[in-house]
Amino acid sequence: MILQALNAYYRRKQADPDPAKRLPAFGLEDKEIPFVLEIDIDGKLLNLADTRSAVGKKKIGQRFLVPQGVKKTSGVAANLLWDTAEYVLGIDTRNNPERVAEQHAAFRARIEALPEDVRQDDGILAVLAFLDTFRLESLATFPALADIQASNPVVSFRLHGDVELVCQRPAVVAATAHQAEDAPDGVCLVSGAPAAIERLHPAIKGVWGAQTSGANIVSFNLDAFNSYGKAQGANAPLGKAAVFAYTTALNHLLARDSRQRIQVGDTSTVFWAEEPHTLETAMPDLFGEPSKDNPDSNTDAIKALYASVASGQFSVGGPDTRFHVLGLAPNAARISIRFWETATAAELARRIRQHFEDVAVVHAAYEPEHLSLFRLLTGLALLNKADNIPPNLGGGVMRAILEGLPYPATLLNLAVARCRAEQKPTYARAAAIKASINRWIRSRNTSEKEFTPMLDPTNTNPAYRLGRLFATLEKIQEDASPGLNATIRDRYYGAASSTPATVFPTLLRLNKHHLGKLTAGLAINRERLIGEIMDGFDAATFPPRILPLPDQARFALGYYQQRHAFFTKSTTEQIQ
Repeated sequence: MILQALNAYYRRKQADPDPAKRLPAFGLEDKEIPFVLEIDIDGKLLNLADTRSAVGKKKIGQRFLVPQGVKKTSGVAANLLWDTAEYVLGIDTRNNPERVAEQHAAFRARIEALPEDVRQDDGILAVLAFLDTFRLESLATFPALADIQASNPVVSFRLHGDVELVCQRPAVVAATAHQAEDAPDGVCLVSGAPAAIERLHPAIKGVWGAQTSGANIVSFNLDAFNSYGKAQGANAPLGKAAVFAYTTALNHLLARDSRQRIQVGDTSTVFWAEEPHTLETAMPDLFGEPSKDNPDSNTDAIKALYASVASGQFSVGGPDTRFHVLGLAPNAARISIRFWETATAAELARRIRQHFEDVAVVHAAYEPEHLSLFRLLTGLALLNKADNIPPNLGGGVMRAILEGLPYPATLLNLAVARCRAEQKPTYARAAAIKASINRWIRSRNTSEKEFTPMLDPTNTNPAYRLGRLFATLEKIQEDASPGLNATIRDRYYGAASSTPATVFPTLLRLNKHHLGKLTAGLAINRERLIGEIMDGFDAATFPPRILPLPDQARFALGYYQQRHAFFTKSTTEQIQ
């Protein structure tokens, strides 16, 4: 199903009316070529062109359509008219001259294996002449030589006066397409038609944490994986055209500048639809961090999503368009499927909107209106660092959003643990707690009332009210002794949220002393608030001996919302 959907996406992009948006034809691939050797008709080197441009802190080479590369293993295998500097120029960058000589010979042999009529092309003749006369000393005058020797980059050729590379000349492209058409030797599982079965599938690149050279979704590299005497790709027969289609489509979706992928934790997630649709490119704005150039992109995208769900209309595409979401994670030399979801655009938009409604919680004016997934997860991590996000959490949260499932238990556990460790519920932690509990209530269809974004004085949950009471006692202490370096939260939060019976009697006794320092009017208001909160408790069981982890989460949410209610009231009073 996944490969069929990717194959269909490739066919759709191949038929795009805009040539710039089309994916490479069968037998070609889109490749970054940092350096181009410009030669004349006699094979003389005229220039070593550096195609790289600065993108952030990195230099990125220009991309060209070139003959599809071979599957690189530990052996020697050369690409046609483009490859690393070791293959193309015979430059030893790893202190292994014997292997480099073998690579360079393989590169030349690949060119000489072309049909006779193709080898008579002016570009091919010029490249062969260059290889006959090339000496490393001829590169000494070019500043790029140092970079080539240091990084062994990909290099190709261009004939002087041409715009395209030699490997893009019509004769070469035609020969490449002809060589790709082999006789059928099996039935393709994607197309259902007889086809030449691909033995080794091209690598998938761009999955965060996977090998830089790429990894595979489909591979059989040990005898234990083989069945019925079959080897390699014959165990899951896919035609060469289908393999080219799904790998080209997936590499396109995972590309560095793709608007159809997001990174959440260790999970690389890609999105595509069966026809052009607004949601295809809206995902980075919905879930990613807004750029400095457009800080409102996240808010604008969410507003547009809400409007589309309400009206049932999208600016591009219809509500019934089938939408595909694929989550990928690294697994040594392979890529594991973390999740796969197919739904209509309308249903997917409704689930995404539900996520933002679930995580919505009161916050300070300087904090973002909507939390990106990155901010939500780093807000739960140790030291607020992305490196400390648990490996499977990002993918689990994304899957819960897209499939409308309860959030992973790890999300709630981590939020509570960080609240206790740092003795402070924050915006991200309160949002994660509210979202997790509300989805749990909804999925179990219990009678418990869902939590609202703002303080809910009508919620009678004992743990929630205990959190409110703790926030009120802290506020009374702050009002009684302005400028305190530490409050009861710094000393008692962990115990109050887990074993209330051990600390609340002491806190209530101290509160009488603090109330005595307040003005009469303020003391009456605070006592009235305490009475309102305490009215929801059973006198026989107050305070509880212990709170389980879900109730510790409710305690944290009650504390957080009550604190913000105090701040909101004080701001209102100042305005009046």
